[in-house]
Amino acid sequence: MSEHRAAPVAAHEPPYYAVVFTSVRTPDGDGYDETARRMGELVREIPGFLGEDSARTADGFGVTVAYFRDLAGLDEWRGDTEHRAAKDRGRRQWYERYTLHIAKVEHSHQYERGQRPGQGAEAEPVPGRRGATGTPEGCPAAP
Repeated sequence: MSEHRAAPVAAHEPPYYAVVFTSVRTPDGDGYDETARRMGELVREIPGFLGEDSARTADGFGVTVAYFRDLAGLDEWRGDTEHRAAKDRGRRQWYERYTLHIAKVEHSHQYERGQRPGQGAEAEPVPGRRGATGTPEGCPAAP
């Protein structure tokens, strides 16, 4: 959907939503890069869009995670006319297969080398049950 960045999307205050799109591409890439750039421009206009992370291996397996503040923003993106046309073309031309997961993010934090603990934009953990490490149940312990 967008250009490569050297850093992941910053942690946001939960709750918000993550849309995880995993895919396997076909060899036919005609028009893909232009369409991906356009989708990146369009999605940034959606109220509640928080950013995206994306990576693709040399053999065509890709993962894109887009973040939305709420389901209303996600629904607006899902219904966008240009986005729907790009999805249709993707099914016909660019993807062998894909999977889409939508998840509610209940915990978010970030790390940057050189920062001391407690410094930076680390989001507060979600109140509730804690695991043995002190993190919310089901969340990995931070290094």
